[in-house]
Amino acid sequence: MSDRTPGVVVFGTGFGCFTHVRALRDAGFDVCAIVGRDAAKTGRRAKLFEVPEALVSVDEALALPGVDAITIATPPHSHAAIAHAAIDAGKNVICEKPLARDVAEGEALVDAAARAGVVALVGTEYRFDAGQAMLARCVAGGAIGEPRLATVLLHVGMLADAGAELPEWWADAQQGGGWLGAHGSQVIDQVRVTLGEFESVSASLPHVGARDMSAEDGFIVQFRMANGCVGTMQSTCADRSPPMIETRVAGTRGTAWIEGVGSKVFVADAEGTRQVPVDADLQGGEVSPAPEGALETEYERMIGHGLDVPAYTRLATCFRALIEGRPSPSRSEPAGFADGLVALRVLEAARRSAAERAWMEV
Repeated sequence: MSDRTPGVVVFGTGFGCFTHVRALRDAGFDVCAIVGRDAAKTGRRAKLFEVPEALVSVDEALALPGVDAITIATPPHSHAAIAHAAIDAGKNVICEKPLARDVAEGEALVDAAARAGVVALVGTEYRFDAGQAMLARCVAGGAIGEPRLATVLLHVGMLADAGAELPEWWADAQQGGGWLGAHGSQVIDQVRVTLGEFESVSASLPHVGARDMSAEDGFIVQFRMANGCVGTMQSTCADRSPPMIETRVAGTRGTAWIEGVGSKVFVADAEGTRQVPVDADLQGGEVSPAPEGALETEYERMIGHGLDVPAYTRLATCFRALIEGRPSPSRSEPAGFADGLVALRVLEAARRSAAERAWMEV
């Protein structure tokens, strides 16, 4: 492409505005439009985030001049249709996780993107998070020997109150709602980055809170990796106690862990405990607050905190480099649609396991 600033359209008025718009601008994109289902809400959000166009039509958005790419931050059941339309129009794509509703949809997207030759990424921004990425690099570099036991815990209470307002789709399993897809898909990708491929899983999908919903608000997934490491992913968004956060990997020579959700990673071995310095490509990134009045519900406050904007900016910077045919400035590899398909296979195995109460191969 030429030296002009690449144009992008953001689909989604929630996370799309709170994170995508801010990160894409920080990465040097021209955000041409946002697209939503509700014209009035889309108009309000466009004004708040100073986006020139507020649209409700996929076709109209894809026909805008100067648009090289789109990002998708809509409900999971709508991902495939929007992504296919964009790919057919020759646009590059970042699609939020989970990539699609099921494996079949994911396979079709992988094939379509490959045939079109577009850049097609999944929004797993924590590959570019300083803490998560440094943990993965420590393990890959042999700092703890062979990984043997992994623990990933996150308990938060954002949606513990049954009166906390949720989007209708989020509580509906048939529309791809629930905590396993929303948060579990992120954790699955990061476990893969850190430990390799999943072999099998055993899962439970509890309803922790009192809310009447068909989708789960928590998950417990035991896993076995192809390299022999075993572990547990456990999380809920309906725990009223203080937040509980733990990410650690124990190995044959030591243990590595992240302190909370920040960038501090530690390694403990026979020589003692030390903090791991953050690599240059993962440093920096100030988080400015969302525009006043943008966060209207408890759900939006949960997804609009902005802590992931620096990581998403690094992802968006990599996206731009790929579009422009330049080397990525980051050592971390972005997740492509093929990675999104693998995550769908793990999610599907976890849901089968919860339903049948048995270990499932991935």
